[in-house]
Amino acid sequence: MWGLCKGSGSKPYQTVVDLAGTAGPAYKCSCPSRKFPCKHALGLLLLWAEPGGEVAPVAEPPEWAEQWLSGRRGRAEGERAESGGSSATGSADPEAARRRAERRAERVTAGATELEQRLSDLLRAGLASAEQAGYGLWDETAARMVDAQAPGLAARVRELGAIPGSGPGWPARLLEECALLHLLDRGWLRRDRLPDELAATVRSRLGLPAPADGPPVRDRWLVLAQYDTVDPKLTTRRIWLHGAESGHTRLLLSYGAAGRAPELSLPVGLAVEADLTGFPGAGQARAALGERYAPPAPTGLRPPGVTTAEAAARYGEALCADPWLDSVPVTLDRVVPAPGPEPGSWQLADAEEDSALPVVAAAPSRAGLWRLVALSGGAPVKVFGECGHRGFTPLTAWPQGPGEPVTLC
Repeated sequence: MWGLCKGSGSKPYQTVVDLAGTAGPAYKCSCPSRKFPCKHALGLLLLWAEPGGEVAPVAEPPEWAEQWLSGRRGRAEGERAESGGSSATGSADPEAARRRAERRAERVTAGATELEQRLSDLLRAGLASAEQAGYGLWDETAARMVDAQAPGLAARVRELGAIPGSGPGWPARLLEECALLHLLDRGWLRRDRLPDELAATVRSRLGLPAPADGPPVRDRWLVLAQYDTVDPKLTTRRIWLHGAESGHTRLLLSYGAAGRAPELSLPVGLAVEADLTGFPGAGQARAALGERYAPPAPTGLRPPGVTTAEAAARYGEALCADPWLDSVPVTLDRVVPAPGPEPGSWQLADAEEDSALPVVAAAPSRAGLWRLVALSGGAPVKVFGECGHRGFTPLTAWPQGPGEPVTLC
């Protein structure tokens, strides 16, 4: 579809929408808007979709629309042909792949160098300047990291923008995150001096793609937890599994477009016999799901637990391998949910030792927290969750005696 939209200028805006692409709708407009799609493309779609509205006649597109459409479809056909050729031969041209990897590495290096300079400028001007600059400073920097093909850096930079308005103590939190970002930058710029596993971790944190390359592990995997996180463009599903024989705890990730549920779903409390293949990186918990040998089935399996002190120590050890790690999966054994020292706060207190872990304020939901308190009733329970520097995020709990797992997220 195409059309002309009268704007504030003397010439109308040229707007074209292609709905025939396999990758989804694409848009082109001559307006200067930074939003994508712009309001003119959205208006064109609304006119086309309006019930009972007059349908635009079928006609040959004007030259300005035809050039864009033919160029876009030509590129798509070329990509399909290249993909088909690669699959037919079983592998892509290794020399071409090496050159692409080198070009991307050069762009990432340029982006990391620029980010180092911007962090230096921030510290030279003082952290108070970040509060005055607002989100604009971080959005523009994140866009530069996207241009450098380093999505991991871009995501971390965007998170910095929310810290100045996060309440008392934000300068210390901003300095901590800037230090971790600086460490990641330096890790990339000196990656040739790092151990192989740590270098793989740096590449993963930068967002550089890497296939699952570890040996497949066949096991009976207990589904510990499943929950979704949503942003405007993507829904991410996280599924934690525990191997009955291997004792490994692994993470499966599945993605869906905004507003759509990811395809992979494994109910909590079931067990599935399957192969899992790990991704490269020091202490990497993420894995890819391989062949399934049987459908998920109910099971009485429960993961072994540790004390709260052991959970905190396990997170500390994991940070040695991956300094940017937010949390590690942990099952706490015989803990009691109890009010924390601060008003409105909660903690999981060890029933056997004089130690406790604070429950992360934002998780679980209030309903999940009350389910955990009701399940316990003051008695010890087994709780699986994620243990990090902010505290413990409970995801699933089991009663001390027989009983089904209770999801808390």
